[in-house]
Amino acid sequence: MEKRVVITGMGVVSPNGIGHEKFCRAVLDGKSGVKQITRFDASALPVRIAGEISDFDESLWIDAHERKHVGRAVPLAFAASAEALQLAGLDPANMSLDEKREIGVILGTGGGAQDYSEEQYRLYFEGKIKQVSLFSIPSGTMGTMSSEISMRFGFRGMSQVVTCGCTSSTDAIAYAAMQIRTGAIPMMLTGGVDSPLAPGIMKGFTLMKIMTASWNDDPERASRPFSADRDGFVLAEGAWMFVLEDLEHARARGAQPLAEIAGYASTCEAFHRVRLQECGEEPARTIGLAMENAGIGPAQIDYVNLHGTSTQLNDRIETRALKLALGEHARNVPMSSLKSQIGHPQGASGAAGIAATLVAMKHSEIPPTINLEKPDPDCDLDYVPQPGRKHAVEYAVCNCIAFGSKNSALVLKNLS
Repeated sequence: MEKRVVITGMGVVSPNGIGHEKFCRAVLDGKSGVKQITRFDASALPVRIAGEISDFDESLWIDAHERKHVGRAVPLAFAASAEALQLAGLDPANMSLDEKREIGVILGTGGGAQDYSEEQYRLYFEGKIKQVSLFSIPSGTMGTMSSEISMRFGFRGMSQVVTCGCTSSTDAIAYAAMQIRTGAIPMMLTGGVDSPLAPGIMKGFTLMKIMTASWNDDPERASRPFSADRDGFVLAEGAWMFVLEDLEHARARGAQPLAEIAGYASTCEAFHRVRLQECGEEPARTIGLAMENAGIGPAQIDYVNLHGTSTQLNDRIETRALKLALGEHARNVPMSSLKSQIGHPQGASGAAGIAATLVAMKHSEIPPTINLEKPDPDCDLDYVPQPGRKHAVEYAVCNCIAFGSKNSALVLKNLS
């Protein structure tokens, strides 16, 4: 018999709040974390704003010497992981070797170490060879990021990275749940982290013409999912980590589950590197399969956490997909996009959406989609514009769409 998998810990480092409590308050209040970039000189770029975490003290998590050998995503992941473990009632410092062998790490990231690799190339091409890290190869590969977390906390279970664009952390969390469900391991530390804020990465995205350049002087209004005047997403960074475990294992040690991972599905349109098919059939099929995996129907969905990037294409097609997946019930379900508040943290966006959904479940309150000011006839569902709304949530769909035609969805069940 398959085991039930629950979330017992959550840790957050987000543009609109560091720590789960600040994140919770910000999400429910509709607080924007988008601001003008301060990490580097962005004055020559057409887009000079981002979901930047400007008040995060890296030195609390990694010393200056080690920081030279890893990307910013590593200390972000350390901080979020430590909080998730603490909230789950786990103290790695007091665990035996056998206990540490029963905790694995599966991390989702889209770009992972790209900022680090960009810096190494910059040093090389500026003739500063001696400043290039001797770990430029291993630390420049995304596959080692989970090992950084494993080494930090001493966990001896599997240590893997899932990287498949914007669905990366959704898929990572699902794969972690699968390991627990089949009895391979009782506990997993999983989630998503990305830190793509660097000059070269920003230039690459601007070449694609998918980021908004209209709100450099009013950044908090820049991320505008489902609004008719949206014209692109806002790049963002952040880390959202979770402790997953077998329900019986959690009960035996007195842990309080936040929610159950009830269902999951993933599909690929096999259509285009970037674009989505207008019909929305595959994202809809993904959501339908996730509900089927959870053993529920559309009428049982109380909330949908949307991918909601703020591009014309994504928002229009995601709306169409929800109508196909939920039928007439789609018009009765409150939905919202966290990206309106924090921007788009790439491969970590699925984990960020799950964190926001846990907030909605705990407080029986739907987070608002902020900056939704002009109705779009093609986006005509209930996106809960600011302010948020009191609403009990038993089952929720967390939806993600990625480059390369990928679609992934998780169904969460409230156990409170």
